[in-house]
Amino acid sequence: MAVTYKDYYETLGVSRTASDDDIRKAFRKLARKYHPDVAKEKGAEDKFKEVNEAYEVLSDPTKRKKYDELGHNWQQGAEFRPPPGWAGQGGRGRGSAQDGGSFEFGGTGFSDFFEQLFGSSGGQFGSRGGFPNAEQFGQKGSDVEADLMVTLEDASRGSVRSITLRRAVTCPACFGVGAVNGHTCTVCGGSGQTEKSDTYKVKIPAGVKQGQRLRVPGQGEPGEGRGAAGDLYLRVHFAGHPEFHVENDTLYHDLDLAPWEAALGTNVSVPTLESPVSIKIPPGTQTGQKLRVRAKGMGNREGAAGDLVVVARIQVPKEATPEERELWEKLATTSKFRPRD
Repeated sequence: MAVTYKDYYETLGVSRTASDDDIRKAFRKLARKYHPDVAKEKGAEDKFKEVNEAYEVLSDPTKRKKYDELGHNWQQGAEFRPPPGWAGQGGRGRGSAQDGGSFEFGGTGFSDFFEQLFGSSGGQFGSRGGFPNAEQFGQKGSDVEADLMVTLEDASRGSVRSITLRRAVTCPACFGVGAVNGHTCTVCGGSGQTEKSDTYKVKIPAGVKQGQRLRVPGQGEPGEGRGAAGDLYLRVHFAGHPEFHVENDTLYHDLDLAPWEAALGTNVSVPTLESPVSIKIPPGTQTGQKLRVRAKGMGNREGAAGDLVVVARIQVPKEATPEERELWEKLATTSKFRPRD
């Protein structure tokens, strides 16, 4: 199946030789601009998903290497098919031998291009051949998996998503033959297959975890004989966030501080998943020092919340005006602080 090629470097606005730090900075800038809880412009949510997908690939050394192996001669918007046997190919969930088709998903937050190269390949597929009396007793269809991109905000407070499942099925007009009365079937164009599309509401429970699977019963591969259909499993994948990274229920936020703020202490506003809060930076704060804000982290299944941990990062100016340099020099001669003693 041909899909639209995605130029992830162009999406983030970086060169193909960009460093990890350049990629991270570009992602944070764009993610802040297009985050669904902030941006009001039309198409911002779709743009946020595109930026996250690009960062998912380019921030992962293994995925970036495989992506780069495709070469840079593809053009944005061109139809793309992965090379035969390409090492990174993942593919969508497969259809059963009964319908001969394939599964595609809409609303998961990932493009068809990403899923074809890096996505799930259908979960627990078992052989159907040789099952005794399958027509009489039936055999359950295999399960299908897909990744589901979820923002930290939705994972914390819970939400409902619409997921579209598209699958190839036997053409009802020609019964898969591709022709009717010796003429090419006008319904399927001779392929013997048509597409069936179904949309489902999927509840994302508050406190859902990275990697947790959400089950949609009966939406996997069809069973054989009297066998029930398999299930669809949506594996939760946290979208990157410009301000936080998460470990269990704890959110971590890197806070940049000027040297005088760290030395003298100050009050600063820091973001949370809901609204900013003010915290006190004690005098003498060191780079890497952690300041804990209770119950401002990720929501959990019990209805409580983890903590927010603010990590101090002291920054110095790359350039100084003559007046600033004079003050730095004065401090250097008068201060008794000796960092290497």
